[in-house]
Amino acid sequence: MQQRELGKSGLKVSAIGLGCMGLSYGYGPAADRDVAIALIRAAVERGVTFFDTAEAYGANEELVGEALAPFRGQVVIATKFGFRNGDAHAGLDSRPERIREVAEQSLRRLKTERIDLFYQHRTDPNVPIEDVAGAVQDLIRQGKVKHFGLSEAGPQTIRRAHAVQPVTALQSEYSMWWREPEAEILPLLEELGIGFVPFSPLGKGFLTGAISAATQFDPTDFRNTVPRFSQGARAANQTLVDLLARIAGERNATPAQIALAWLLSRKPWIVPIPGTTRLHRLDENIGAAPLQLEAGECRDLDAALSTIAVQGARYSADRQALVGK
Repeated sequence: MQQRELGKSGLKVSAIGLGCMGLSYGYGPAADRDVAIALIRAAVERGVTFFDTAEAYGANEELVGEALAPFRGQVVIATKFGFRNGDAHAGLDSRPERIREVAEQSLRRLKTERIDLFYQHRTDPNVPIEDVAGAVQDLIRQGKVKHFGLSEAGPQTIRRAHAVQPVTALQSEYSMWWREPEAEILPLLEELGIGFVPFSPLGKGFLTGAISAATQFDPTDFRNTVPRFSQGARAANQTLVDLLARIAGERNATPAQIALAWLLSRKPWIVPIPGTTRLHRLDENIGAAPLQLEAGECRDLDAALSTIAVQGARYSADRQALVGK
């Protein structure tokens, strides 16, 4: 697989990474451990070198650490800090002492001597971002962390953090059905030389075409709380999937591959991290990397997308309050 550099950081990773959260957390029951380890290792065998996890994803760090132990020198592992006691529903905590504590715990869980990319999961309004950046800078000096990242941060937070410790990557949602980063975030990242790692690049599964208004989610699947996944919103947003399906047919590809190829075409320093629990979906996602969209195709696609008004908020109100700060 082709490699991409995250901004001007020198950190090079596969053009498409693997978001590992869904193997353990968020999308219903956790995958069987052996199956999940086999999937992660299959990704390595297929050229994926960038793997994303977090303290807040249940037992995900342990899973990722075990799966990647045989390949540690070949891969880049990103993880995150920022929630109280590692619980995404318990409030924020990015105090420097907590960051240091999480780093030590993550190193143990990941079975590694360094964290390649350490993100602040969400901006903590009670801790100046300069203190956060300084704490990670200390960990970098100690050799425990290699690169600093932010997730779902707003423009001013990014600037302030970058002035203390260069930010290697911003991880935020970005896809055909969530294009808000194009207004302020992408120009800022280009100016500062920061890479962009879109999570949910397939719209939490919706852009694959595998979800319809009739789909029933597991009771523990967090999409049950997302307004954009209400039955009415899914029915309204089918227009976008239909567009993808039409273009995919013309290119002998799948809707997911067109959605990922579109992201890759936006900037050379964008690296999406689609997640999956299924080997055939992993292969499908990886198959988007060599799919080149021509400039004319991108213009036509953007013009078509501009006519589609996506329905439904991307987060519940309490979760939306944590982003863009």
